Amino acid sequence: MEKRKLGRTNLDVSVIGFGGIPIQRVGKELSHELLQEAYNRGINFIDTARGYNESESLIGEALEKIGRDKFILATKSMKRDYNGMTEELNTSLKSLKTSHIDLFQFHNIRTLEELDFIMSENGAFKALEEAKEKEIIKEIGITSHSPEILDKAIDTGKFSTIQCPYNPVERQAEELFKKAKDMNIGVIVMKPLAGGAITKGELSLRFIVDNPNISVVIPGMDTLDQVKSNTEVGINIRKLTEEEGSILSEEANSLGTEFCRRCGYCLPCPQKIDIPTQFLMEGYYTRYNLKEWAQSRYDAMEYRAIHCIECGLCETRCPYNLPIRKMMKNVVEKLG
Repeated sequence: MEKRKLGRTNLDVSVIGFGGIPIQRVGKELSHELLQEAYNRGINFIDTARGYNESESLIGEALEKIGRDKFILATKSMKRDYNGMTEELNTSLKSLKTSHIDLFQFHNIRTLEELDFIMSENGAFKALEEAKEKEIIKEIGITSHSPEILDKAIDTGKFSTIQCPYNPVERQAEELFKKAKDMNIGVIVMKPLAGGAITKGELSLRFIVDNPNISVVIPGMDTLDQVKSNTEVGINIRKLTEEEGSILSEEANSLGTEFCRRCGYCLPCPQKIDIPTQFLMEGYYTRYNLKEWAQSRYDAMEYRAIHCIECGLCETRCPYNLPIRKMMKNVVEKLG
């Protein structure tokens, strides 16, 4: 497996990492088998999160058997305040059955105001800085669907890594990745298959790893066949042929006008609906086979697609001219 430097962390990470979202649905025995096979085939980087239900716990139990030292371990939290982040970090350490976490990330920073708050006196960054001083965590990272927010974040000089969606459909972060590489900041790619919308998985992964500014890509895996096919991309790196590139471009183009890139420009909604998250949950429900997980999170939202009054303001803001009102109706049909 090809290894790349994770920016200034100086950690050598496998170019294919293990995305921890789908492991929550497979149970203890298969979780162990998946991570053991991943290790056997050269993966040394795991990404999970507090919000992925049992993911941290299943990974922690598997690492007890395989060996904690075999992997570079990354997790993340949605907490924005000092006390909340301190509590989440302690929970992660317990769930992952470890004394330290290699990379702890701020999960899904969605606005510049959120970024400002986490960096404030009572913000969560202070909690992670203190944990880093105690060597409880080694590095601090940040994830977002917005290249603009990540661009501002790396300008602070406080983050060792960034994590952002990137695939043949979502290429808006390419300039950001180049800037991050020049600043010696590690680049982690999530959503390599665009939330499951891209069916040509091998081609998409090959497209991603061909970008020299990327450190590691983290496809989610819940079968041994997926582990084998995904790791093969990092073991035998091959450029796309002209024909393969055309096939991939054709599929990317076929997603066309009704594919949400989660840029957030449609917000704020007058009805307080988090519009991109509606489409994200619908994607998890229909494409990731995480029906129960997506449904529970959708149901827990106070303002959902069902509350859309079809005012159309969001459509005037969308840089991709998406038919958001029509797409919201589709969410209602799937999730209620």
